[in-house]
Amino acid sequence: MPANPQPLHLVLERAEAERDAARAHALRAAELARALARQAEQLLAYRAEYRRRAPAAGAEAVPIELVRSHRDFMQRLDETIELQRAQRAAAERDALAGRDALVAAELRVASVRKLIERRQSHERRHASRAEQRLSDDAAQRAAWLRRAGATTR
Repeated sequence: MPANPQPLHLVLERAEAERDAARAHALRAAELARALARQAEQLLAYRAEYRRRAPAAGAEAVPIELVRSHRDFMQRLDETIELQRAQRAAAERDALAGRDALVAAELRVASVRKLIERRQSHERRHASRAEQRLSDDAAQRAAWLRRAGATTR
Protein backbone atom coordinates (compact mmCIF):
# COMPACT_ATOMS: atom_id res chain seq x y z
CA MET A 1 0.00 0.00 0.00
CA PRO A 2 1.58 3.32 -1.01
CA ALA A 3 2.41 5.83 1.71
CA ASN A 4 0.49 9.10 1.77
CA PRO A 5 2.89 11.75 0.38
CA GLN A 6 0.73 14.64 1.62
CA PRO A 7 2.47 15.04 5.02
CA LEU A 8 5.85 15.37 3.31
CA HIS A 9 4.47 18.03 1.00
CA LEU A 10 3.18 19.89 4.05
CA VAL A 11 6.64 19.62 5.60
CA LEU A 12 8.12 20.94 2.34
CA GLU A 13 5.71 23.89 2.28
CA ARG A 14 6.59 24.71 5.87
CA ALA A 15 10.33 24.46 5.16
CA GLU A 16 9.95 26.70 2.10
CA ALA A 17 8.00 29.26 4.14
CA GLU A 18 10.72 29.23 6.80
CA ARG A 19 13.37 29.59 4.09
CA ASP A 20 11.52 32.55 2.58
CA ALA A 21 11.25 34.20 5.99
CA ALA A 22 14.96 33.57 6.60
CA ARG A 23 15.78 35.08 3.19
CA ALA A 24 13.72 38.19 3.97
CA HIS A 25 15.41 38.56 7.36
CA ALA A 26 18.87 38.08 5.83
CA LEU A 27 18.15 40.71 3.19
CA ARG A 28 16.88 43.22 5.77
CA ALA A 29 19.86 42.57 8.03
CA ALA A 30 22.32 42.96 5.16
CA GLU A 31 20.68 46.22 4.07
CA LEU A 32 20.83 47.56 7.63
CA ALA A 33 24.52 46.65 7.85
CA ARG A 34 25.18 48.45 4.55
CA ALA A 35 23.23 51.51 5.71
CA LEU A 36 25.19 51.63 8.96
CA ALA A 37 28.45 51.30 7.02
CA ARG A 38 27.47 54.28 4.86
CA GLN A 39 26.53 56.21 7.97
CA ALA A 40 29.90 55.39 9.55
CA GLU A 41 31.70 56.72 6.49
CA GLN A 42 29.65 59.92 6.66
CA LEU A 43 30.34 60.39 10.37
CA LEU A 44 34.07 59.84 9.92
CA ALA A 45 34.16 62.27 7.01
CA TYR A 46 32.23 64.84 9.04
CA ARG A 47 34.59 64.43 12.00
CA ALA A 48 37.63 64.87 9.74
CA GLU A 49 36.09 68.01 8.21
CA TYR A 50 35.16 69.39 11.63
CA ARG A 51 38.69 68.77 12.93
CA ARG A 52 40.12 70.53 9.92
CA ARG A 53 38.03 73.59 10.76
CA ALA A 54 39.14 73.63 14.40
CA PRO A 55 39.27 77.15 15.85
CA ALA A 56 42.82 76.69 17.09
CA ALA A 57 44.03 75.58 13.67
CA GLY A 58 44.39 79.15 12.42
CA ALA A 59 47.14 81.61 13.36
CA GLU A 60 44.76 84.07 15.02
CA ALA A 61 43.72 84.14 18.65
CA VAL A 62 40.42 82.38 19.43
CA PRO A 63 38.20 82.85 22.48
CA ILE A 64 38.57 80.01 24.98
CA GLU A 65 34.81 79.36 24.96
CA LEU A 66 34.92 78.62 21.26
CA VAL A 67 37.81 76.18 21.81
CA ARG A 68 35.92 74.47 24.65
CA SER A 69 32.74 74.30 22.61
CA HIS A 70 34.65 72.72 19.73
CA ARG A 71 36.38 70.26 22.03
CA ASP A 72 33.09 69.27 23.73
CA PHE A 73 31.41 68.78 20.38
CA MET A 74 34.32 66.65 19.16
CA GLN A 75 34.02 64.56 22.30
CA ARG A 76 30.28 64.02 21.72
CA LEU A 77 30.96 63.26 18.07
CA ASP A 78 33.59 60.65 19.05
CA GLU A 79 31.10 59.07 21.48
CA THR A 80 28.50 58.98 18.71
CA ILE A 81 30.98 57.33 16.36
CA GLU A 82 31.79 54.68 18.98
CA LEU A 83 28.10 54.02 19.57
CA GLN A 84 27.56 53.78 15.83
CA ARG A 85 30.49 51.34 15.53
CA ALA A 86 28.84 49.10 18.13
CA GLN A 87 25.54 49.27 16.23
CA ARG A 88 27.31 48.50 12.98
CA ALA A 89 29.12 45.51 14.51
CA ALA A 90 25.83 44.19 15.89
CA ALA A 91 24.18 44.64 12.50
CA GLU A 92 27.04 42.81 10.78
CA ARG A 93 26.74 39.94 13.27
CA ASP A 94 22.98 39.84 12.66
CA ALA A 95 23.55 39.82 8.89
CA LEU A 96 26.02 36.94 9.24
CA ALA A 97 23.58 35.04 11.46
CA GLY A 98 20.86 35.74 8.91
CA ARG A 99 22.98 34.30 6.12
CA ASP A 100 23.75 31.24 8.24
CA ALA A 101 20.04 30.78 9.03
CA LEU A 102 19.22 31.11 5.34
CA VAL A 103 21.78 28.44 4.42
CA ALA A 104 20.35 26.13 7.10
CA ALA A 105 16.80 26.74 5.85
CA GLU A 106 17.84 26.06 2.26
CA LEU A 107 19.47 22.82 3.39
CA ARG A 108 16.24 21.79 5.13
CA VAL A 109 14.24 22.46 1.95
CA ALA A 110 16.74 20.47 -0.11
CA SER A 111 16.64 17.61 2.42
CA VAL A 112 12.85 17.42 2.38
CA ARG A 113 12.82 17.52 -1.43
CA LYS A 114 15.40 14.72 -1.52
CA LEU A 115 13.30 12.70 0.91
CA ILE A 116 10.22 13.20 -1.26
CA GLU A 117 12.19 12.14 -4.34
CA ARG A 118 13.44 9.03 -2.55
CA ARG A 119 9.96 8.12 -1.40
CA GLN A 120 8.56 8.61 -4.90
CA SER A 121 11.39 6.52 -6.34
CA HIS A 122 10.71 3.82 -3.77
CA GLU A 123 6.99 3.87 -4.60
CA ARG A 124 7.76 3.61 -8.33
CA ARG A 125 10.10 0.65 -7.73
CA HIS A 126 7.51 -0.99 -5.50
CA ALA A 127 4.77 -0.46 -8.11
CA SER A 128 7.06 -1.76 -10.87
CA ARG A 129 7.85 -4.88 -8.86
CA ALA A 130 4.17 -5.47 -8.13
CA GLU A 131 3.34 -5.04 -11.81
CA GLN A 132 6.16 -7.42 -12.76
CA ARG A 133 4.91 -9.93 -10.20
CA LEU A 134 1.39 -9.75 -11.64
CA SER A 135 2.75 -10.14 -15.15
CA ASP A 136 4.88 -13.12 -14.08
CA ASP A 137 1.91 -14.70 -12.31
CA ALA A 138 -0.30 -14.21 -15.37
CA ALA A 139 2.34 -15.74 -17.64
CA GLN A 140 2.76 -18.65 -15.25
CA ARG A 141 -1.01 -19.25 -15.13
CA ALA A 142 -1.21 -19.10 -18.92
CA ALA A 143 1.62 -21.60 -19.22
CA TRP A 144 0.00 -23.83 -16.64
CA LEU A 145 -3.33 -23.66 -18.47
CA ARG A 146 -1.62 -24.50 -21.76
CA ARG A 147 0.05 -27.52 -20.19
CA ALA A 148 -3.16 -28.58 -18.50
CA GLY A 149 -5.03 -28.20 -21.82
CA ALA A 150 -2.34 -30.12 -23.68
CA THR A 151 -2.50 -33.06 -21.27
CA THR A 152 -6.30 -33.32 -21.51
CA ARG A 153 -6.30 -33.77 -25.27
